[in-house]
Amino acid sequence: MANSIDIKIISKLAEILDKNQLTGLNYEDETYKISLTRDSGFAPTYAPVAAPMASPQVQPTIEEITDEPKIEDYSNSPDAVKSPMVGVVYLSSNPNSPAYVKVGDMVTEGDTVCLIEAMKTFNPVKAHKSGKVTKILVAAGDPVEYGEPLVIIE
Repeated sequence: MANSIDIKIISKLAEILDKNQLTGLNYEDETYKISLTRDSGFAPTYAPVAAPMASPQVQPTIEEITDEPKIEDYSNSPDAVKSPMVGVVYLSSNPNSPAYVKVGDMVTEGDTVCLIEAMKTFNPVKAHKSGKVTKILVAAGDPVEYGEPLVIIE
């Protein structure tokens, strides 16, 4: 199970975690799932991805992907509100405010569903159509890529 992984990947993820003051970060490719979390707000720790365990005392920190069920891919869905840029997603205007949308909310085309922070600028992401929010695919503080699905509106 323990294929060698380039330590540069983990170092880069830890750097992103620190630079963006995130509490957690997930990375997945064809071979590995990596989950990093910040412990007590100071240094990143390497946390295992939830998986069936042979023994409760042994928890792998990097898990080889095998025959796990595939996560539904919304990248080509016409219902997906996609990130217009690379940045960090925020689901509310500030930590003490309610989220722009919740699952089950009805939205109108043009309503703000989240913010993307890029280069210290907060950019509103608007609903591309009216409908019901059925899924929120990101968490506050997640780094996102251009075109990444954020919210599903049906």
